[in-house]
Amino acid sequence: MTAHQDLDAIMGTTTRIPRLLSAEGFPKWKYRIEKYIKMKDFKIWRSILRGPIRITSTLEDGTVIDKQVENYTDDDFERVEEQVKALATLTMALSPKIAKGFREYTSANALWEALIKVYEGNEDMKQSRQDMLRHKFNMFNYILGESLENQLQRFITLTTKMSSAGVTVTRSEIHKKLLTSLLKSWI
Repeated sequence: MTAHQDLDAIMGTTTRIPRLLSAEGFPKWKYRIEKYIKMKDFKIWRSILRGPIRITSTLEDGTVIDKQVENYTDDDFERVEEQVKALATLTMALSPKIAKGFREYTSANALWEALIKVYEGNEDMKQSRQDMLRHKFNMFNYILGESLENQLQRFITLTTKMSSAGVTVTRSEIHKKLLTSLLKSWI
């Protein structure tokens, strides 16, 4: 594969689903997979958020029972198909290594929630991640031999991660940090 094809496999295209290859790539993947699924078929995204469906019938006495497959209507089958497509879409978006750890999930909603729980963590983990990003921001500085372009790219990546993690920093703080981290000869 060429470098371009490798990037397409990770990032996705209009015809190729974005792939989750590692824990570090989860925030970007989460954003891209949502956009990809909504673009392809918004009903599938709704199906992921809605959770598993139960096809039922109501008896004359008001009792609700599971409907037998042979009694499904076309609408019932369509709802089941959306669920199957949603689970298949999410499963195909995971690398084989990652998918192996999530095989027990039988609904798209359960799989989605498990991915978020594993890769985003609980509130303590989120707070810890935010603290780490704030620390990296405070310590951000020029690296000897680094080009201006590379330093700017590192800074943009850091501030984007901070924003994704819910770390709020004012524009003024961002501008000050960037300006104080530049080599004096660049200013």
